[in-house]
Amino acid sequence: MKRDYSKWCSIALITAIYVLAGLAGWFLFRFLTTAPLTLHPIIALFCADVLATIVVWAFGLLYENVSVYDPYWSVFPPVVFLLWACYTGVWSLPVILLLVASWYWGWRLTRNWVITFKGIAHEDWRYTKYRSQHPLVFHAINLLGLNMVPTLVVFVAMLPGLKLYELDSFDFQLSTFNSCLLAFGFIVCLSSATIQLIADKQIHDFRAANPGKYCNVGLWKHGRHPNYFGEIQFWWGIWIMYAALNGIDMFIGGPIAMTALFLGISIPLMEKRQLANKPGYAEYRKQTRILI
Repeated sequence: MKRDYSKWCSIALITAIYVLAGLAGWFLFRFLTTAPLTLHPIIALFCADVLATIVVWAFGLLYENVSVYDPYWSVFPPVVFLLWACYTGVWSLPVILLLVASWYWGWRLTRNWVITFKGIAHEDWRYTKYRSQHPLVFHAINLLGLNMVPTLVVFVAMLPGLKLYELDSFDFQLSTFNSCLLAFGFIVCLSSATIQLIADKQIHDFRAANPGKYCNVGLWKHGRHPNYFGEIQFWWGIWIMYAALNGIDMFIGGPIAMTALFLGISIPLMEKRQLANKPGYAEYRKQTRILI
């Protein structure tokens, strides 16, 4: 059902889709956490996340546009972190810092999506590429690779943040070092979203004035992907906040997985496209670091 609507009608449509996905996930979560099932809340949350992703994927099939999934990345973490505070009743200082950081980050990323979004009929070039190159297995790639893998990586990266809710009071004691580390993680999160916000404006302004050229001004002069750098940094910031209270353990796998996703998939795809379409990008690539 390839239909074209105005930009704002398309945004309203996608908002409605996400509300439905969120409600489906919420009802599944409540079902899984009440008798007789009573699964661990984190496991139930994961199942709800998967179901919500499937709902979004299904609407992507309906509208023949994988880009219906794109806002999921920026909407799910801040909303879930807030709902988790309501569910657990935990409003400790680390949780409040997490909420401020995640909502600032989510606002920045969603804002950029709104600015660049062209309508429900427009599909991101990455998805169009997979659709044309792998027609026989595209639906499997779509569900598993383009929808479910990012959902899984984001959920794993969120786990250190969810662990912060284990402190259920303002009246906990931290050493000076741990307090500074918690504050440092919070600053890392805020600075990462700010880096992305600045990078957004610089590339939008540059593209408007120099259509068809690669951006090499401002932050883009010092790194080829400052927006991706900020994204990676954000998830490390959340882990640093967690490590301030719990030390280094298996949950470091969250930011590692996020870093691997960008370095192993997102950045190589973008680099290949830039090399093919932007004259002079190869020289810029030699002279400029990949992230910073």
